[in-house]
Amino acid sequence: MAVYFPVPMARTSTRLLRSFGKRVRQLRLERKHSLQSLADFAGLSRRFLVEIEAGRANPSLEKLASLAQSLELPLGQLCDLQVKSIPSDRIALLGIRGAGKSTLGPLLATRLSVPFQELDHIVEASAGMPTREIFETEGREGFLRREAVALDEWLLKHEQGVLALPGSIVSHTDAYARLLATCTTIWLHADSLTHWNRVTEQDGVHPPEGQHQAISNMEQLLAARRNAYERAEFGLDTTHLTPEDAVAQVLRFVEKVREN
Repeated sequence: MAVYFPVPMARTSTRLLRSFGKRVRQLRLERKHSLQSLADFAGLSRRFLVEIEAGRANPSLEKLASLAQSLELPLGQLCDLQVKSIPSDRIALLGIRGAGKSTLGPLLATRLSVPFQELDHIVEASAGMPTREIFETEGREGFLRREAVALDEWLLKHEQGVLALPGSIVSHTDAYARLLATCTTIWLHADSLTHWNRVTEQDGVHPPEGQHQAISNMEQLLAARRNAYERAEFGLDTTHLTPEDAVAQVLRFVEKVREN
């Protein structure tokens, strides 16, 4: 079952701030202002102006009016932004293990003619050790730092691409907010038994003991993260779908994003 979720406000806000920052910088350079001279004219600190141009600051109406006056523009013209949409072919796949990210990701990337990567693999390659060892040597905080850096680097390099995220990314508040603001986010999920069967098939083991408890743990994990996953733009239950059918549904959603 496919479910469409509202586009996160954080995504729209980030796009606006970045677009505004680029406009301020362009206008400043056209008028041959240095950062310091424009900051002085507008009554701002140089650091705050740097943050505005980088798209990280949300100036008040008073500061916007001061900037417009310093750039010799009406306020409305300064804020007349042409906001480009986030690339619809930069897709983040979310979900716990067994959701289908590693299976659907390469198929989806092939259909879109874009690269596919898994963030865990990027982190491991950068660290020169598997995830388990990163946690053992650097702890959870160390892994989260590496995860955030790897995500930022991937975003900088890829205007297009499919990225499979570890299931816990939704608990990493800053990184998840970055994803929602910069990617088309797809939440893949299935019923708990399907998750269990896929994980054991992937691991190559089928231990009968502990199956009931493992399935129960998956149900609890999914319940705990459901609200966070539902912040994605599109949710797809892959329980009864073939990989090809699931990819077809994701592609239909991507086409809708492009049309908008």
